[in-house]
Amino acid sequence: MPLPHQSNTKRKQFDLRGYKALIITTSQKTLDKVDPKTGVVIKKGKATGVYAAEMTEPYYTFLEANMEVDLASIRGGQIPIDPLSLKPIVRTSYDTRFLHDPVFKEKAAHSIPLKEIRIADYAIVFLSGGWGAAYDFAQSKLLADKITEAYASEKVLGAVCHGPLGFVSALKPDGSPLVKGVQMTGVTNRQLKQLMVQGTPKHPEAELRKAKAVYQSKSGLVDMFNTLVVVDKTHQIVTGQNQKAGVEAAQEAIELLLKKITAVSPISFRKPHMDELKTLQTLFVDTIKSVCHKDYTPD
Repeated sequence: MPLPHQSNTKRKQFDLRGYKALIITTSQKTLDKVDPKTGVVIKKGKATGVYAAEMTEPYYTFLEANMEVDLASIRGGQIPIDPLSLKPIVRTSYDTRFLHDPVFKEKAAHSIPLKEIRIADYAIVFLSGGWGAAYDFAQSKLLADKITEAYASEKVLGAVCHGPLGFVSALKPDGSPLVKGVQMTGVTNRQLKQLMVQGTPKHPEAELRKAKAVYQSKSGLVDMFNTLVVVDKTHQIVTGQNQKAGVEAAQEAIELLLKKITAVSPISFRKPHMDELKTLQTLFVDTIKSVCHKDYTPD
């Protein structure tokens, strides 16, 4: 049974074969003290990075929906994973699966540099959180440009915990801030205070409010035991409040994509499976014999 700080979302079954999802993570490895005016590192801090579950839960949720999943990071290469998030008492079943998954580990060791990503290739773009994202998500012009492009081309966007920081510098097609007027969430200032991690450069709640997002959250005695997933259907953006929201946020992103697909056409197209070959051959022949028989000779 999941511990109070872990996701307890029930898994759903989807089939999005033929579609691709992109997960973007931080490249920041340490919890540094940074000059708020210049951005210069004053003092190096302890190891950090992406919070494991905020990467592994969306990854396996998309993968189990038969999607192809790519991993990218701001600078590419080895994705830094917060060591605390992989400790036995903290890690989730998804994290344990990752630790025994050579394919996923290889992707995390050689993530695609964000500059090499073609947004047009993906149906869902998802931003994973973790304290590292406080250092390079809102600050990255490249990420802002990629998210601006993704929004303009009507991709489904998702993020969890610190991940929504990647939206705050992006723009709508009219030049206004992307998050302005959008219903969103992200890790609360209260949770950061309770965990004593207030020295990072950017805080999701503060930045989203400053950018005029319609910020929502769920609090309790301990904020890391509470979570919320906010779906803005108008803007096709899903955000999860904290480390408990990875599975649910990813599933809601899939639901948005499915609705988008069916809204375009009542017919859903996908690549055939090899075990369907006989059925397809029978359909082809029967169509000729019954529907198009006048167009063919017996031979």
